[in-house]
Amino acid sequence: MNTTPTAQHLINGEFVGEASVKRMNPARPGELACLSPAGTAADVDTAISAAAAAQPAWAAYPLPQRGAILAKASNLLHERREQIAHDLVCEEGKTLAEALGEVGRATDVLRFFGSLGWAATGEVLPSSLPGTTITTRREALGVVGLITPWNFPIAIPAWKTAPALISGNAVVLKPAELTPLSATHLARALHDAGLPAGVFNVVHGKGQVVGNALARDERIAGLSFTGSTTVGLGLQEILNARRARVQLEMGGKNGVLVLDDASPENAAKVVAAGAFGLTGQACTATSRVYVTPSIKQNFLDALVAEAGHYAPGDGLEEGTRMGVVISENQLEQDDAAVRGAVARGATLLHGGSTDGSKFTPAILVDLDPADPAVTDEIFGPVVAVLEVADYEAGLEAINSSRYGLTAGICTDSLALATDFAERAQAGVVKVNRPTSGLDLNVPFGGVKDSSTNTFREQGRSAVDFYTWGKTVYTGV
Repeated sequence: MNTTPTAQHLINGEFVGEASVKRMNPARPGELACLSPAGTAADVDTAISAAAAAQPAWAAYPLPQRGAILAKASNLLHERREQIAHDLVCEEGKTLAEALGEVGRATDVLRFFGSLGWAATGEVLPSSLPGTTITTRREALGVVGLITPWNFPIAIPAWKTAPALISGNAVVLKPAELTPLSATHLARALHDAGLPAGVFNVVHGKGQVVGNALARDERIAGLSFTGSTTVGLGLQEILNARRARVQLEMGGKNGVLVLDDASPENAAKVVAAGAFGLTGQACTATSRVYVTPSIKQNFLDALVAEAGHYAPGDGLEEGTRMGVVISENQLEQDDAAVRGAVARGATLLHGGSTDGSKFTPAILVDLDPADPAVTDEIFGPVVAVLEVADYEAGLEAINSSRYGLTAGICTDSLALATDFAERAQAGVVKVNRPTSGLDLNVPFGGVKDSSTNTFREQGRSAVDFYTWGKTVYTGV
């Protein structure tokens, strides 16, 4: 009997597809994590056809009924959280605690958007005309495509899917190739909660095949993407060419400014949590730090000590603080970034060694501000630390990046913290808190090459991308 976990497409209410693609456990070389199908353009066409047929009836559902289905799916995820988290660790490599937290986030997201089934969706506005009432409405786009990454393989699909569904859209989701099983768990929860056939569809496979077919199909009214800047900007060109709506959440090179008045130990904890938590595999991870002179040495000593607490290991083993790098390709990218910086004159203060997929947190110093380790996204537990003369120089350095997702400051000065929040060129600003992590009820997104900087994800504002506005005049 085959007991290997299996991911499948969900197309028109049926789980289908020959699971022939192997996904190995990144923490246990040679151990099979799951099997999944290799989707084709024909699979995408079938899924979009099913979505297009199902969407009008779904949009006609009363909002409270849509919300009730999301709430039931949330309950099912909660009931199944232990198994889902286990499978997530096996295919992605993060720690069990992080995986349980992520499943909890997906659960809460579905519950949050389910609750909007009872919320008002428009306004009543005064008119200058006698006997006239003006109201506004939000209408579903129709069929939307979602392309999600491997680093949050159930949370990101959930936070894109939930606002799309509560708004009356039908969905075709393309999950990351490396993490197909987590998306299948989300699909099963929605299916078992009673979502009508065709309203939510999943097609696994390569981005060049499935993602490309999804983006180019004229029935897709909007596409939400999270991933690399290069891929995202390519998708934007495709969608813009046919005037379809597009939402991009892309790269980050998130900086933290540590000032002399901060506690070195507290600042080190903030930076380490942002840089090494989740194995640094988050678009919001801290990857560059600017430190003023008087605190620099004490901060570096404290940061090295904190890095020692993030020993990489198997996420299913008790006591593991940091998971493993997700793949051989990502491991090579992390290693090349560190080796390249050292070859160009940087000093490796801590870590960078590899043992299989176990990459020790790396701290680089003595870097030129224009070094690729400072300017380019690495997407691993690697942080560059540079000295700046003062607050103004640090703020300028933070804002010099082509990216603008998150930025942070460690200081005891309320005045400087307030000024930083006003002037930092980032979609999210953190004061004395790690750059990674965000509450589900607040808007999320960046500026510059981190985002399309139009529609935000998460919170009530997430619904804006999946709807268009209509103004209605009614005379009596």
